[in-house]
Amino acid sequence: MGSVMAVGCLIRFAGAIAILAVMTMDVGEVRAEGGLTIHSVLRNNLSLIPDGATVQPGHSIPRNLGPSFRDEVVFETTERPGTVIVDTQTKNLYYISGANRALRYRIGVGREGFGWTGIVNVGRKAEWPDWRPPAEMRQRDPALPEYVPPGPRNPLGARAIYLHKNGADTLYRIHGTNDPATIGGNVSSGCFRMTNTDVLDLYQRMRVGARVIVR
Repeated sequence: MGSVMAVGCLIRFAGAIAILAVMTMDVGEVRAEGGLTIHSVLRNNLSLIPDGATVQPGHSIPRNLGPSFRDEVVFETTERPGTVIVDTQTKNLYYISGANRALRYRIGVGREGFGWTGIVNVGRKAEWPDWRPPAEMRQRDPALPEYVPPGPRNPLGARAIYLHKNGADTLYRIHGTNDPATIGGNVSSGCFRMTNTDVLDLYQRMRVGARVIVR
């Protein structure tokens, strides 16, 4: 297997906002007045918004977490339950749930020139992560911000699972997305993208230290 490339996910911030605007047109729009907390507006929507997050007047926020592409399948493997296998060719992620059983999730993978293979581990997990584009990414796209706070406009979505190798951060993640139309495509610089609905499900199953095989 090839070595892990130390490159982060290339997600254009401006593009994410544009897609988010389309999402809110499709599913309806909630507009906050006077800086209402998002949590108070969407309290019953599967924790769509992190506690304490705020939205400025006139900003729209999505009403759902996107579709789920999860299926329970027969999957022959000798890997132990709790292992994740990423098949970059078929664009599927398999969470091994038992003897020759797995949960299969549809994902977005690295675009041409940014694919990789290898064995890594879950270094840490984060709910409603912030995003700091790596320096190399900002050199390629100077329009990217230095920092994006947690929330519905963060390109990492609702959850992030950070992949490490030999104790060091690879800068690759398994994460949610505000752009579910990209699932099933070659769309990133090496991260693995899931709908927010699916990443919420995977997140609660995976443990820190779990083995992730990318092939």
